[in-house]
Amino acid sequence: MSRPDMMRGPTGGQVSDSSRRQALADFMHPQAPMANVVGFGHGVKWTGGQPTGEPVLLVFVNQKVPESMLPERDVVPRQMDDGTPTDVVAVGHVFAQRGQQPRRTRIEQDDFAYRADGSAREQLAQFSQPMLQEGSGVGLFEPQLLRRRMRPCPSGFSVGNVRVTAGTLGSVVYDFLPGASTDPPGPGLGTPAKLYVLSSNHVLADSNQAPAGSAIVQPGTFDGGQDPADRIGTLDRFITLQFAPQIPVERHHNIVDAALGAVEFQDATRDQYFSGVPRAWRRKANVAVGDLVRKTGRTTNVTFGRIISVDATIDVNYGAAGIARFKDQILTTSISAGGDSGSLVTSQDGVALGLLFAGSQVITVANHIENVRTLLRVEIAEQLA
Repeated sequence: MSRPDMMRGPTGGQVSDSSRRQALADFMHPQAPMANVVGFGHGVKWTGGQPTGEPVLLVFVNQKVPESMLPERDVVPRQMDDGTPTDVVAVGHVFAQRGQQPRRTRIEQDDFAYRADGSAREQLAQFSQPMLQEGSGVGLFEPQLLRRRMRPCPSGFSVGNVRVTAGTLGSVVYDFLPGASTDPPGPGLGTPAKLYVLSSNHVLADSNQAPAGSAIVQPGTFDGGQDPADRIGTLDRFITLQFAPQIPVERHHNIVDAALGAVEFQDATRDQYFSGVPRAWRRKANVAVGDLVRKTGRTTNVTFGRIISVDATIDVNYGAAGIARFKDQILTTSISAGGDSGSLVTSQDGVALGLLFAGSQVITVANHIENVRTLLRVEIAEQLA
């Protein structure tokens, strides 16, 4: 019988949560963190681009450094005190992914990532293989397609507060219906009274800085959007982000980077470009390492990947705002670039799993959709899968 503090891998392997507590104390201690370490998460060892099912504690580092070049205190042990094996994964530098200057195409980015850090080349290839093998359709879509003005606007297109560059409209959601529990209310309960566009806090609320009621434009300002001509909604509410150095990282309680913009019914649609309306959402307990995922985003369009970890703790760089430590995150192979923040991450058959907000040239980071849904008190789909 499995205990509540255990996580089951895709082939039934289990790892103890005691390794998480040790990792926080040994690898990410605020006074003496290990050099290069930016996070950790339960997962499985990968070989040849496929999850083996062997449970491990993944330790995420900016880049791999030979043990001979590291002080003894900065060497990740082969296993944790409870016997859980470790696997060091080079993930590069993880940033919140708001719009930046034009980037390489998806395949060019992967090729660059393979060459950016020779010590991590084999590992990068393993993680990137599933996305390329599944046939993401990269190159089939005009790069500027999702950066234009659309009314009604499907999910996946450029959007942003007038104070920021651009991100991605993740989905159209609505308040929990009156009297409904936290479980899906079921069909036949009528049209919601208020609709919202869902995206990241740093896209719709400028990392806590935008005032309530401020304009949200589609496309984002980086893509030519202007207020009031391109206003699609106004900032309604967001989950406040905690940043270091203002708040020490050990006191951070960041779970989601998410915000809502009030929108009129006729201006946005629940349809996700290329993927259709999310047919259901999934509880985080049922999101598994090795699952195939996809997303539609403003910069890299439609991309496919595979989940690496489902309960990761990771430090994310927000530039001038500071560093934010997140817990309970989904990490996938690289399926994003700057401007894709806010994209909805789904299963291959359209079940909502997460809200994308950060990444590097190697990985993508997303909040569990269950956490987003609970904290913002909104519904994304009527069914539970």
